[in-house]
Amino acid sequence: MDHNSTPQFSVDELLEAVGGTLLQGSTDSIIRGVSTDTRQLVAGNLYIPLKGANFDGHDFLDVAVKKGAGGVLVDVHHAFILETGSKKTDGCLKILVDDTLKALGDLARFWRRAVGRPVIAITGSSGKTTTKEMTAAILEQTFSVLKTEGNLNNLIGLPLTLLRMHRGHDLALVELGTNARGEIKRLTEIAEPDIGLVTNIGPAHLEGLKTLEIIREEKGDLYGTMPKSGLAVFNADDEAMAPLRRSWQGKMLTYGITSRADMTASDIAKWGESGQSFTLNAGSESTVVHLSAFGMHNIYNALAAAALSRAAGIGINEISQGLRNFHPVAARFEVHFLPNGAFLVDDTYNANPASVREALKTIQTLKGNHRSVVVLADMLELGDQAERLHETVGSEAAATDVDRLFLKGSLSRSTAAGAIKGGMTEERILFFEDPEEILDDVLSFVEAGDWILVKGSRLMKMEEIVKKILDRTPA
Repeated sequence: MDHNSTPQFSVDELLEAVGGTLLQGSTDSIIRGVSTDTRQLVAGNLYIPLKGANFDGHDFLDVAVKKGAGGVLVDVHHAFILETGSKKTDGCLKILVDDTLKALGDLARFWRRAVGRPVIAITGSSGKTTTKEMTAAILEQTFSVLKTEGNLNNLIGLPLTLLRMHRGHDLALVELGTNARGEIKRLTEIAEPDIGLVTNIGPAHLEGLKTLEIIREEKGDLYGTMPKSGLAVFNADDEAMAPLRRSWQGKMLTYGITSRADMTASDIAKWGESGQSFTLNAGSESTVVHLSAFGMHNIYNALAAAALSRAAGIGINEISQGLRNFHPVAARFEVHFLPNGAFLVDDTYNANPASVREALKTIQTLKGNHRSVVVLADMLELGDQAERLHETVGSEAAATDVDRLFLKGSLSRSTAAGAIKGGMTEERILFFEDPEEILDDVLSFVEAGDWILVKGSRLMKMEEIVKKILDRTPA
């Protein structure tokens, strides 16, 4: 086994890892690297064809061979390709497997074990990516860290991330995402984390997961599947986490603000557009943390990152410095300063009821005596609870003193109904489809000190509104 930056496998190792059958090729072959996309394949790679709703990677087996693939996997449902010779794959190492997606995960687990570095895994209904980036900002001061990039947190992205691990890394920091029951269990089986965290339990991906109880079970599979020799980190303030915490039998570390915990935050102070600060307490130790991120939810994210870093052996002063180094992730409550003195918040990466509620509360705190404009689009994947949850968001917009509410999407009428029930007048609510429809209204309304929040699920393309506002208000 070679532990260079590109994973290398002998044929025997491949067969052991994926449980496959060698159909063609020499057992003396060496595979260098893995690819699931022929457009990015490098000569010598193992090509793993995956199937999606609108594509089948097996259709590109001949392309992979022409580009110099060192070997290919083929699932049992496509064995006819090899039997009929309908694809030009002669002369290439071929391994037959039951399922190519499972084989990808199994190969990543094999490599993770071979490299042998610790793995930290994070899941939860919200805050996963920000917590991961805060943790990375802390750990990278001391360690060489492999981390999840972008949204590579699913059954394809996680294995590809782990396959980038090499002996130059000290540890891996990975994010686990889900929208269907059973995915967190499988992702945890692949990653085998030494340290695990569920940030919180809330209404997200209800279309696939149906109820909060099923969401708790799904997220809780991280704790239920990770090795019991590992360490579990818990949010002590989230009541939905209590059953998971009670069932965990191994080592644990807790964090919170209102509950007794191993790591807590006190003396929280708001610093307007500069961010906020708090005192981080860990037993008899304490230190001040300055955070260039807004909202109580980001205090929790910072505490979670602190607890994960503490579990990895980092001292409290290094934790404070790492959090000071953290900069907000793009499109996740990213603040832009407009020329007229107003503030534009780009929170368009995604949206669920919990994250919208926290964003509205944060804007209410930040605006002080000034005004707020909120531009919302539909929250997706909420199943049969969608109308009720959008109405709740509308009520929260009214409760947080939103001055103008701009709404987009098929569920916007439910959001408006909730806002009106909460006391917002109809004149303050406007509907739109094209961003151009509201730009003049938004920009003519805001003055120095006012705040604009733009938020919605990723498929609603709310980032286009942010771009158009910035284009219309050049610095």
